[in-house]
Amino acid sequence: MRHLTAALAATTALVTTVLLTTAATPAPPSPSLPSPASEPPSSVSVKVRPGTSKGSGALTPIAGADRLVAPLGVDPACPARIDIGLRSDAKKAGYATAAVEVDPPLTASRAMLTSYLPPGYELSAKLLVAVPPGTAEGTYGLRLRTSTRTLEVPVEVVPVDRLDNGGNVALRRPVTASSQHTNANYPPCSVADGDRSSNGWAGGNGWNDATARSFPDTVAIALGGARQISRVDLYTLDTERYPAYRYGVRDWDVQAQVGGQWQTVAQVRGNTAGTVRSDFAPVTADAVRVVALASNGANDYTRIIEVEVR
Repeated sequence: MRHLTAALAATTALVTTVLLTTAATPAPPSPSLPSPASEPPSSVSVKVRPGTSKGSGALTPIAGADRLVAPLGVDPACPARIDIGLRSDAKKAGYATAAVEVDPPLTASRAMLTSYLPPGYELSAKLLVAVPPGTAEGTYGLRLRTSTRTLEVPVEVVPVDRLDNGGNVALRRPVTASSQHTNANYPPCSVADGDRSSNGWAGGNGWNDATARSFPDTVAIALGGARQISRVDLYTLDTERYPAYRYGVRDWDVQAQVGGQWQTVAQVRGNTAGTVRSDFAPVTADAVRVVALASNGANDYTRIIEVEVR
C-alpha cells in the first residue's frame, strides 16, 4: 500500500509539473526573443489539457481541421499552420508519442509530437508546413502516426489567386516593412496570413518594428493588381496580459497606392482597442500601407497582428 501511495504521489507531482509548465504565462513581448535564423519561425511548445476519454485504451491522433490549404509563392517565414495533437484513452498515465510525416517536397516544422499524458488528457501543438518554390499544385499528404492509428490530413497546394480569401484581398499577399528583426519571430508577412489572434505573439504571428521610440513605422501590402477597396481592418497586439491600451498601436494613417502615388484614405488617433475598422470612399489601388505614428506604452514599438483589406 505504501508503494502504491508513493507511486500515485509521484504521478500527481509529474502531472502538476507538466500542467504548470505548459500554462505558464509568457515573458513580456520583446523584439530580442531568440529564434532559429536558419528556418521559419516555429511554435515548439506543446500544450496539455483535460480531454474526454473514449474508453478505447488507444492513443488517438487529432487535428484542428480536416484539411490544410498551403498557398504557393508566399514568404517562407509565414508557412501554412495547423493544430495537431494526441488524446490519451489509456487506463494509466504515460508518454504519448506520434510521428509526423508530410509528402515531399513539402516540409514540416516537427517530425514528432510527444508528451506525458494522464488518462483522458490531450496534447496539442502548432505544425508549420512549408511549400518550397517550384512545388506543383495539387494535394499532398500529412500523416500523424501512433503505434496503432494514423490520421491523414490532405494538404492542398494552390496559388494565392485561388485562395478563398473571404473578401480580404490582402490575404497572403507580399508584405514589406520599414524595419525587421532578423533573429526574432516577428515576420512582416504575418500581418497578411489570415490569423487575427494575438496568442501567437513572438511566435511568428505579428510584426514588431525594429526601431523603438522612432516613428513613423510602415508596413505595406501589395494586392496583386488593381483592386477597388473601401475598408481596412487593423488588429494590434491585445491579450489579457498585454492589452492594446498599453501595448497596441495608438495613431496611424491608412494609405492606398493609386496610380503609383500614396494617398491617405483614413486616419486613426488615440486608439486603445485591439481591432479598428477604417471605412473610406472607394478607390482603385494596387497596394495598401499602414503608417504608424505612435503606440501605447513606454516601449513605443509598433505591434501589428493582422491587416485586412476589403
